[in-house]
Parts: sequence; C-alpha cells; structure tokens
Amino acid sequence: MSPNETNRKVMRVEASADVGAAAADTYRMIADYRDGHTRIIPAKYFRNLRVIEGGNGEGTVIEFDMLVFGKATHARARVSEPEPGRVLVETYPDTGWVTTFIVEPRDASNSRVTIRTDAVVRAGLLGLLEGAFVRSFLSRVFPAELAQLDEQVRMRTPTPTPTPTPQHAV
Repeated sequence: MSPNETNRKVMRVEASADVGAAAADTYRMIADYRDGHTRIIPAKYFRNLRVIEGGNGEGTVIEFDMLVFGKATHARARVSEPEPGRVLVETYPDTGWVTTFIVEPRDASNSRVTIRTDAVVRAGLLGLLEGAFVRSFLSRVFPAELAQLDEQVRMRTPTPTPTPTPQHAV
C-alpha cells in the first residue's frame, strides 16, 4: 500500500426510496444516459451531462459538472452493470469514488431504488471534515434524485386501464 493509500479511507453514503414503476422500467431509465438519466438528475446539483461513449448501461462513459455548495466540479465516470437490470455502477477514476444504483422489484408496478456512493476521503481530522462535507452534500442530492426518478418513471410508464365491467340490462 502506498503512503497516499494509507492516508485515505472509504466512507459510504446511501439513500433508498420506493418508485412507482416496475423495476425493469425504472432500471431502463437509470441506464439510459442519453435521455432517461438526464431527466432524473436534479438541475440544482448537476449540469452538462454528456455521453462520451456508449449511452446505455455497460461501457458508457459520461462527463458532467456537479454543483457542490455553489462551486462547479467536473466529473467523468465509466458505467458498468455487474447485475444487468438490477445493479448499475458509475466509477470515477479521478477520485476513486463509486456510485451504485440498485433497483429491486416491490411488485409488478413498483420498485425500490438505492443510490449508494463509496467516497474516498482523507484519514484523520481532515478526513472527518471532508467526510462530513460529503455526507451533508449527498444527503441532499440522493433524495432529490430519487424523487425526480419517481416523478419521471411515473410520467413515462402508462397506467394500466381497468377493464370495464360489462353492464347487463335488467
């Protein structure tokens, strides 16, 4: 382990929410970086999402600007799908951070989504401060993103029309 690695630690921040769409529809929106994913990231925190390679799931490379307490930070990530249709991972080589989206079915028309980031921070007192900063920021971003995801999949997923009950003349 190099000296830089010994002065670092990984902290985890995550949030989960129920989403009003089938797991397959929900996952499809998250994995579609050309159209779907751009609809679920809150503009308050993200700008300029660009697809560099691919565009749908595995092998996609994206770049975007993240607004962290008013300051823009550029990020680049590579997307993988360790469990296609269920788990999608964005890996940020410049920071060592990893964001994972996990989609689990609740029933035929609802799913549970968890967004989790494993963030590399410094060890010691600076790491505690850095970790508090990261936790504070992501604890606002994730619920906003999950709410926007729920809104978007509900808008794009047709609601089943009930079958009319035949009326008999009396």
